[in-house]
Amino acid sequence: MSGKIRTKQDKSDDIVAYSEMAIRNNGAVVDYCKISMAALSGGTAGLLGLTGLYGFGFYIFAVISLWAMLLMKAGGQWKKYFVSRRSLLTNGFFGGLFVSFFYI
Repeated sequence: MSGKIRTKQDKSDDIVAYSEMAIRNNGAVVDYCKISMAALSGGTAGLLGLTGLYGFGFYIFAVISLWAMLLMKAGGQWKKYFVSRRSLLTNGFFGGLFVSFFYI
């Protein structure tokens, strides 16, 4: 595979280049973490007896916790590893919800 470079215009009119292979790899790792977190949080919610809105709230708490931990791990230089923080939080949200639903 060739390492294509994507560019993005920053607000300060600087052009930021992203390696397509690095973005795909980071996305695959984050997806693996999210699926594992959804399965673990669904199992934990089931063991704790959290169903309905309480189980959904527990899943939301787990998603936001994972998002915060990923951003803390990346530090202040999260732009090196991810294109945006919002997409890091929202991508795969409903897929993980369905994974955790089967464990509850």
